[in-house]
Amino acid sequence: MRRAYKFRMRPTARQHVMLAACIGSHRELYNAALQERRDAWAHSKTRIRYGDQSAQLTDIRSIRPDAAVWSFSSQQATLRRLNRAFDGFFRRVKAGQRPGYPRFKGRNRFDSVQWPKDGDGARWLPAAGRVYLKGIGQVKVTMHRPVAGRVKTIQIRREGRHWMLILSCDEVVQNLLPDTGEQVGVDVGIASFATLSDGAHIKNPRWARAAAGKLAAAQRRLARAKRGSKNQGRRRETVAARHRKVANTRRDFHHKTARRLVESYDVIAVEDLAIANMVRRAKSVPDPDVAGGFLPNGAAAKTGLNRSISDAAWGQFLSILRAKAEDAGRIWIEVDPRHTSDGCENCGYAAKENRVAQAVFTCRRCRHHAHADEHAARNILRAGLAHHAHAA
Repeated sequence: MRRAYKFRMRPTARQHVMLAACIGSHRELYNAALQERRDAWAHSKTRIRYGDQSAQLTDIRSIRPDAAVWSFSSQQATLRRLNRAFDGFFRRVKAGQRPGYPRFKGRNRFDSVQWPKDGDGARWLPAAGRVYLKGIGQVKVTMHRPVAGRVKTIQIRREGRHWMLILSCDEVVQNLLPDTGEQVGVDVGIASFATLSDGAHIKNPRWARAAAGKLAAAQRRLARAKRGSKNQGRRRETVAARHRKVANTRRDFHHKTARRLVESYDVIAVEDLAIANMVRRAKSVPDPDVAGGFLPNGAAAKTGLNRSISDAAWGQFLSILRAKAEDAGRIWIEVDPRHTSDGCENCGYAAKENRVAQAVFTCRRCRHHAHADEHAARNILRAGLAHHAHAA
């Protein structure tokens, strides 16, 4: 298996400056490569690829000694990053989706550099609790857990005032857990963060709502700061720190909740949700009686729902839960979400009218009555077991 490990780096004052310089140099390379591609297409309709730009690195490094300080392989990784952005652009164009042409990266939009191979410009030193980076030296790392497997790639990332190290490892051995004989269906939601098929409810902490006051105050102070001033930079870091605290608290909750589920159940069934579609804003409804007018479409309520879904971060939770289930040797099943909420577990009749209220399910055909989220979780488990039996 492949697993990633994320650790806090503890650079010295000099190393902090050098890390920022490393990020800045790679950002300059990314933007210059993007400009070259734009100009080549605009002037002669020539498409430049990764191989063309990678071949220029040797000449660039000979002309620019400040660029030669950094690892050649990390600069190639930055060019591949741009190439992936263009691949995604052309894929979306071909699929008829909104293309999203690659953008130039400002100082606040380029925060990571990757070394594609351990030992090539970067070296993980677990015995010393340090990482060696070319041009920077050995940086101390807070290694709060051992790294398993073989380190494949090394990445540094700037998160506000902090520097993080991310190690991607291959050949990680599974940490199998003993069987429990239990099975569960998991229905994620807003009123309860998750409802289990055995009737258990996991409370939704609503992290962003709890921190909204402090975050709004920090954002107001940032808005009053003079643009380009050092004060604005400090206040921007404060806003980023507020967001980071919410994200860290949310991630910690996800990890702990997922761990409890994996330790308690052998089979875990969840819905295969298209969350990106669920958080799209409400479509406008033209008013046939007023030229250029629109009818009420519930946009305000939909915005609130979208904010709550994003705060719960179902996608992150399900990703963490899946990784832990695979590591523990549990059976992981994803089911089609259609009719898990409005299909009757008793007679099979499915209709929107069965969902009487947010928390109430009453079948229009057989009058079966149940808690809506618990009922949905049982439907998820039943569909998951049927899918698993058919696949086997």
